[in-house]
Amino acid sequence: MIKAPSPNPQSRGPSDHDVRTQIVEAATEYFKRYGYEKTTVSDLAKAIGFSKAYIYKFFDSKQAIGEVICGNRLAEMRQSVDAAIADASSASDRFRRMFRAFVEAGSQLFFEDRKLYDIATTAALEPWPSVQAYERYVEELVANVIREGRESGEFERKTPLDEATGAICLVMKPYINPVLLQYNLDHAQEAAQHLSSLVLRSLAP
Repeated sequence: MIKAPSPNPQSRGPSDHDVRTQIVEAATEYFKRYGYEKTTVSDLAKAIGFSKAYIYKFFDSKQAIGEVICGNRLAEMRQSVDAAIADASSASDRFRRMFRAFVEAGSQLFFEDRKLYDIATTAALEPWPSVQAYERYVEELVANVIREGRESGEFERKTPLDEATGAICLVMKPYINPVLLQYNLDHAQEAAQHLSSLVLRSLAP
């Protein structure tokens, strides 16, 4: 059980950053077990040994805690995607790896941390700032791959970049957005392979 800092001014309690980290870590474990929607701030306070008022000193709502957890998990997914495409041999190879890595990261979250996946679906439905940032990351990554392919002569250059990027993101959305991915998991890996080929044919000069 985590204890609140002592009010004794002569003792050195944990910094605000440390306390926030403790709350997020404890909330992550609690959400894994009981889920986000069914949990209240009072539940968290009781479970981690803080008063509800003390938690509100660091987070103004349950969503604020969930936002940090969601942001942390999306950051891990971004790292997985970045690592998967780092040594790609071409823009086409990078796109295939990228699409596959997005699907694998989302599928892993669904099957390994189902309760945390529920936070991601809530975040995507509203949508939370962390999800909006993740969507911008996807768009920027797709645009960069298209630019790379155009510079190397792999891809056509007639279609406006924003139009091509938007269309490709729409193709990928059912396999990246957590609200939609959960209904497409059975054939997600196969779909990523086939759709990658379709997209790359459309980008050919």
